[in-house]
Amino acid sequence: VKNKMPAPVQITAEQLLREAKERELELLPPPPKQKISDPEELAAYRTRKRKAFEDNIRKNRSVMTNWLKYAAFEENQKELQRARSVYERTLDVDHRNITVWLKYAEMEMRNRQINHARNIWDRAITILPRANQFWYKYTYMEEMLGNTAGARQVFERWMQWEPEEQAWHSYINFELRYKELDRARMIYERYILYLNYKLMAVKPVFSETFTLKHLSRKEVKNWIKYAKFEEKNSYINSARTIYERAIEYFGEDNLDEKLYIAFAKFEEGQREHERARVIYKYALDHLPKEKCQEVYKCYTVHEKKFGSRAAIEDVIVSKRRFQYDEEVKANPLNYDAWFDYLRLLEADGNVEQIRDTYERAIANMPPAKEKRHWRRYIYLWINYALYEELGLGDMDRTRDVYKACLEVIPHSKFTFAKIWLLFAQFEIRQKNLQAARKILGTSIGKCPKNKLFRSYIELELQLREFDRCRILYEKFLEFGPENCTTWMKYAELETILGDVDRARAIFELAINQPKLDMPEVLWKAYIDFENEQEEYDRVRALYRHLLQRTHHVKVWISFAQFEKGVDEGEMSLKRARKVYQEANKALKNSQEKEERLMLLESWQAYESELGDEESQQKVQNLMPQKVKKRRKVQTEDGADAGWEEYYDYIFPDEEAAQPNLKLLAMAKKWKLQQQDQAEEEQES
Repeated sequence: VKNKMPAPVQITAEQLLREAKERELELLPPPPKQKISDPEELAAYRTRKRKAFEDNIRKNRSVMTNWLKYAAFEENQKELQRARSVYERTLDVDHRNITVWLKYAEMEMRNRQINHARNIWDRAITILPRANQFWYKYTYMEEMLGNTAGARQVFERWMQWEPEEQAWHSYINFELRYKELDRARMIYERYILYLNYKLMAVKPVFSETFTLKHLSRKEVKNWIKYAKFEEKNSYINSARTIYERAIEYFGEDNLDEKLYIAFAKFEEGQREHERARVIYKYALDHLPKEKCQEVYKCYTVHEKKFGSRAAIEDVIVSKRRFQYDEEVKANPLNYDAWFDYLRLLEADGNVEQIRDTYERAIANMPPAKEKRHWRRYIYLWINYALYEELGLGDMDRTRDVYKACLEVIPHSKFTFAKIWLLFAQFEIRQKNLQAARKILGTSIGKCPKNKLFRSYIELELQLREFDRCRILYEKFLEFGPENCTTWMKYAELETILGDVDRARAIFELAINQPKLDMPEVLWKAYIDFENEQEEYDRVRALYRHLLQRTHHVKVWISFAQFEKGVDEGEMSLKRARKVYQEANKALKNSQEKEERLMLLESWQAYESELGDEESQQKVQNLMPQKVKKRRKVQTEDGADAGWEEYYDYIFPDEEAAQPNLKLLAMAKKWKLQQQDQAEEEQES
């Protein structure tokens, strides 16, 4: 090539391959039909084809397609002897090729060479006895020829090789087609015996789990088929016997729910509903729980169709019991599931089962010793004790339950006052007061709690044991001296008993405690106590004592209201006004202007009710001005966040506020002057 330059249009290798593939799909014109008109031409054609076949075989003897095409060609030429020769040569090459045997026998059958076909089938099943296609074809051929005895003989030869399940059923169906029920029954028996022998042979080799899972289910299916065969042919007693034999054969180790369901449905079909019910119950009692789901379902359907209302409810309860049992097995710490389970069992009324379930439930203690994990668990013990006491009336067992519960609780970390109180109340119901006191005393000694003290004191109050109440209150106050409620209840008890001095001493001890949870409530109770006793001087002393500790506006107002309420005429009014003046003076230096305003408003209301115009005007002059102001707002990190408006109060007696008040007064005066000028201009 002179021009070595690249072509303007380049073609890639991919395009070349694609084009070649597309041209392969183009339909080539069929070869012309060849008409053979004389024997010499036919002989030449056969010779040419045979030479081509032989050449292909010589190139690759192991390709069975060439052999089969060669044999098919000879068969089409009606050269059966030559075709047999080709098949025989093929079998010499590969005598284990199933396709070759099938083609060979089918050729003989197509050409009605029955004895030759039998000969080939016999050779095939002798060489390859595990090839089921040969046996099926052989028996089918004999049956189509009407040679029933021959087909039966072939089946018998096949059964000696212990084939799979389908082969046995083919034999049984063959006998049933010819109404040979006794023979079919004998085959079923032989098959079941064979399965038993097979199971025994496999057991030493494989594990028990494998045997149960892979063999027993197949056996159950065949037992059921055998029984249904007898039922179909109206041999009812025989079918029932087969089911019973199957249950006895499998025993309790290899039980299967399908067998029991089939047996129960059989009895249901014979209208033996009691028998069916007994079978279902036996299955539910003996089968593992995970296999009972389908049994429950079928049992429920049966009872809905044929059972009474009580029987239906019994089935539903049994099913729910199974579900709860599975749920608590999956998660033993699911106490809500235990509660539902026990509630269901208590409705059923089986005492031993209920007790056993309670024992199982309380055995599942929370793993962590934290009270939040024990809150639900402890109610299992409470329900157990209440069931024994109220449901069964077994008081000794109830007492044992409470004791066991108290032993389980880790009292060093936490306790449950509810358990101690329930135990004590139980003993009181049994009229065993000493035991109840001992229980409550133990609880206070081991793990003192406010609730335990209060309940013990309430018990002794109901029994009118006031000396015991005093001792308990003293112990209670040693345990929690900051509890104002306890101090007040103790003082209230002494007041009820008429011992005012003891009550006053208790209040004195209480207000002198260094730490109190609600001191304002305690002071109020003490003041109310003295007020009820009409010890007004003591009340004033208490107010003065309290004001030494705090200058809260509510204390001043309460003090003033007290002086106002004391019925001493003009003197009480002066004392109340003096309290207000002292309060105003004390709050003057306080930063809480709202409290001072609250005091002045209370004072103003007092003067409006009982004062004269002079006193009212005096209080009015003390009222502050409400002023709107602005101040900067800063965020937590110190950045400016803009301005906000707020209201401030400016009192007249504040020195720093005088210029502001003067400025406000001048502004107000100027505004009034402007308004007057505007009115004069309008009139003119």
